[in-house]
Formats: sequence, C-alpha cells, structure tokens
Amino acid sequence: MTKIMSIKTILSSLDFFSALDEEQIKLLSSISTLNNYSKDYVVHYEKQQNNSLLFLLNGLAKAYKIDKHNNEIFLHYIYENSLISEISNITNDSLNSFSNVTLLEDSQILTIDYKKFRTNFLNKGILCFEFSNEIILKSQQLQSLINREFVFNSVAKVAMMLHNDLDIFNKLKRAEISLMLHIQPETLSRVLNRLKRDEIIDINHGKVTVLDDKALKSVYEE
Repeated sequence: MTKIMSIKTILSSLDFFSALDEEQIKLLSSISTLNNYSKDYVVHYEKQQNNSLLFLLNGLAKAYKIDKHNNEIFLHYIYENSLISEISNITNDSLNSFSNVTLLEDSQILTIDYKKFRTNFLNKGILCFEFSNEIILKSQQLQSLINREFVFNSVAKVAMMLHNDLDIFNKLKRAEISLMLHIQPETLSRVLNRLKRDEIIDINHGKVTVLDDKALKSVYEE
C-alpha cells in the first residue's frame, strides 16, 4: 500500500499527468513501478523495442547515437521530471528507441506498462494531447540538432549550449564539451573569451556565468 501511495503521489505531481482524475491516477499507479539506477546505466539502446513508458523522476540522462566510425553523436540531455521514452506514434503496443540513453547521475525512473497504458488511456482518448506535445518536442530537438551539426558555426554552438544547458556546461570538462560540439578545444577557449570580452558571460575559476541572457540567445538565433 505504501508503495502504491508513493507512486500515486509522484504521478499526481507530474505535469504530464495533471489532467487525470483520482481514479485514473489510481489505475495508472497499478501498472507503474519505481526503479533506482546508478550512473552510467544504459536505459536503452538505439533501435531497441521497449514495452515500458519511462519517466526520469530524479537525476540526469543523455540521448546519443553512434555513427559508423563508432563516434558518439550527442543529441540532447534528459532532465528530471521528463519523459525518457521517444514517442513516434501511438498506434503500436511497443515503443522503438531512436537513440541510446545513458544515465549521467544516479537516477530514479518511473516505469509504466505501455501496452496497458495504451489500452486504458490512449485508446480512450486520454493523454493524447500530452503525447502530441511530446512528438512536437522531439521535432524541435531534431531541429536544434540539425542547426548545431550542420548550420551553426562554433560561436553559435557554444552560445546555444550556454543558454540551454549552463549547469551541464559547468559540470563538464572543456575537452568533453569540445568533443560533444565537434569543435577544437582551442576554438572553445577563443569563443568563451570572445563572449566574455563582449560582456555576455563572465568566467570565474572556470565556471561560466551568463551576464546578458538576451544577447547570448541572439548569438545563435540571429
């Protein structure tokens, strides 16, 4: 009973399920489980079929792909209280993974039986709007990826990461950031110095602080 109540409380606190009434939350909790995983745990691999709908409750994950040369192509981060599963349609009883997902911190994941979820909710028109929003979000993430990999110059790449993922930027080593953005470490240093010289950011003991958020955003949106 305590476990069910705990899951009910968690489900009620998630924006994704905010439209559900008490009975629907109770039903959803009965097909859900909570699991704790350690850093570096691989949640799923690319092209893997999944029978569960996954939410990251606490922690941090990253989505990435591996190219034919075995190089990692970073896609995006997945933050707490976010859907991990990648939604491409709502007509199948299982979900197909577009990317690999690995935990960057010890994390807690909510696991929902997707077939039962689809039968009891999606097939009845419940939460279809929320799923549509997730599909739109994935489309926007794909657009950002295309811009980062094929359109943006090095300055725009760094500016976008500072604007969208400042906490992660400050946690990672500069070499890791360079590899992720596909730029040279020397280029990253030059970009950071330029942004600091323009008084858009400040750097103190290696930690970046954004001084002018609007100017930073304009660097990659202009």
